Amino acid sequence: MVKSGYSRILLIVFIFIFSLLPTTTAFAQGQDTIDQRIYDHAGLLSENDIQELEILAKKYSDERETNFVIVTEDDPKPNDVAEYTEDFYDEKLPGYDKPAGNAVILTLDMKNREVYLAGFYKGEKYLGSHRLDLIREKITPFLSDGDYFHAFKEFILTGHAYMGYWTGIEPDSFFFSWWFQIGVPLVLAAIVLFAMLYSSGGRVTVNSATYIDNQHSKVRKHHDIYLRKTVDRRRKPKNNSNNRGGFGGGGITRGGHSHSGSRGSF
Repeated sequence: MVKSGYSRILLIVFIFIFSLLPTTTAFAQGQDTIDQRIYDHAGLLSENDIQELEILAKKYSDERETNFVIVTEDDPKPNDVAEYTEDFYDEKLPGYDKPAGNAVILTLDMKNREVYLAGFYKGEKYLGSHRLDLIREKITPFLSDGDYFHAFKEFILTGHAYMGYWTGIEPDSFFFSWWFQIGVPLVLAAIVLFAMLYSSGGRVTVNSATYIDNQHSKVRKHHDIYLRKTVDRRRKPKNNSNNRGGFGGGGITRGGHSHSGSRGSF
């Protein structure tokens, strides 16, 4: 009976929690204001590759209301790859429903063999710097092998997939507040503990004297003698500041637009 009651309590709690979750899992479709997303200034792709990537980018950009854009340059002078990406967003890239909108940009600097990923607005919210790091690490082997088409295709597919992990719940919503994340486990733990204590029943009658015969036991005393101590010393590893992989972390463009970022070599 106790176990049955405990099961009912847990069932009610879980039903209550999941009933609070939004049922909508799809993004509303916005008005597309961009007709080009692949800017192959370095000439790395064939015409067929560009057409296929344009179709793929449009499909997944529409689903996420976030433009997936790819830019390649032989030499993005006078700026480095990160600054070039920021200026490209400010000056050349229209967004969803407004001049500067939701976007995720991959920029390839062929002269310095660098790649930079940046997320703007919804792109920044759903693809933070850490997630962009993961995407960059996934496509870097393709870039190193010169397989640019598959690298760009993987960028679009993986970015689209990562943006769907929230399943319609905004990252800064009620369900992702720190007190909700901590409070729910504590409440569930309290319920489980109460149920376990309630169902344990009975009273403990066994103590330390239950199995000891003091009249016939030959054990009288027991001592722990402390002899020595040993301390091992190890040098703390130093941070390698020369590792360029992962450098970036986002920033703000000259036009005042915040973005996430991930930078690395290939």
